[in-house]
Amino acid sequence: MDSECKYLFKMILIGNSGVGKTCLMKRYTDETYSFTQSSTIGVDFKIKSLEVAGEKVKLQIWDTAGQERFRAIISNYYRGAHGIIIVFDMGSKESFDNLGDWLSEVRKNTSENVEIIILGNKVDDKEKIVVTDEEIEKFLGENGIEKSSFYMTSAKDNICVNESFEHLTKRLIEKYKKIGFGTAKESFKLNARDSKSACCM
Repeated sequence: MDSECKYLFKMILIGNSGVGKTCLMKRYTDETYSFTQSSTIGVDFKIKSLEVAGEKVKLQIWDTAGQERFRAIISNYYRGAHGIIIVFDMGSKESFDNLGDWLSEVRKNTSENVEIIILGNKVDDKEKIVVTDEEIEKFLGENGIEKSSFYMTSAKDNICVNESFEHLTKRLIEKYKKIGFGTAKESFKLNARDSKSACCM
């Protein structure tokens, strides 16, 4: 583990293709936004170092493809994850309706200690929003997800991007203070071969 960093956490962004996962990751890690972002092929990841609640933290944030043909490959990357970020597009009913499938996949492939947050992205485009507050609240209630773990975000306008990632990070710090860090250390043993294969499929 990094000698200057007390916590190392692996986070994974999942959700339908085109909901803005890559843009959210780049907005948070690089503070950039691209209007012409191509779809992710397979998976990619970035590292973010920060200080939260007085603690030094390093995040390994994985961005995954949303296309059905990559599902089997991506499921392998759930292993060792501490936090899952499920993203849907506020202007796409289909991406919202598929949240249940993504959540089932997470719960099937991760440990009971994983923390989950849900982001309703592209909230800046108000005229195209089709998912209602009532539908969101119903989904959260039926699936045992706290309202505090849902954020309406915009990678374009930088709305609640930092807040959502930092909320998840704080939850993880609280949890691992209680259960220990053994599993957290193991999941970050990446070598050069792993990094290359992860980004180029």
